[in-house]
Amino acid sequence: MHEDDVRRVVDVASVCYPQHYEDMAIFLERLRLFPDGCLSLETDDGRVEGYILAYPWTAGGAPPLNQLVLRLPAEADVLYLHDLALMPEMRGHGHAAAGLERVVHVADGRPVTLVSVNGTVPFWSGLGFQVIDTPALRDKLASYGEDARYMVRR
Repeated sequence: MHEDDVRRVVDVASVCYPQHYEDMAIFLERLRLFPDGCLSLETDDGRVEGYILAYPWTAGGAPPLNQLVLRLPAEADVLYLHDLALMPEMRGHGHAAAGLERVVHVADGRPVTLVSVNGTVPFWSGLGFQVIDTPALRDKLASYGEDARYMVRR
């Protein structure tokens, strides 16, 4: 992903996650903090139609939605997959799995974690993630919505 992609990334996010809006500043910050985990999916004509944001974080945690993190935690022990979004016409072509494999490579042996929203637990389970459900996590995920589930792929 390049900084020039971020305006379109925000457009894709607005289509895919309308109830979880995040400002452009969030995407720019994550790209600045960990560019290796920020990928964009471009069509042959160069239009961004999907993206992934992932960065080092701490196990059992998820940054609050639409808030800057300022810096990555020194004690980071997982790679947190903040977002994976594809425009509807890009779905079903293996792009999500291919992007995830790139993220797993960047994780360099660390677990990959995420917060599943919008009823996507079956999708993520199919890609090797497992739900971790504890009362402490439920409190941390309140801003993500009632169906939010913390998931890990080891």
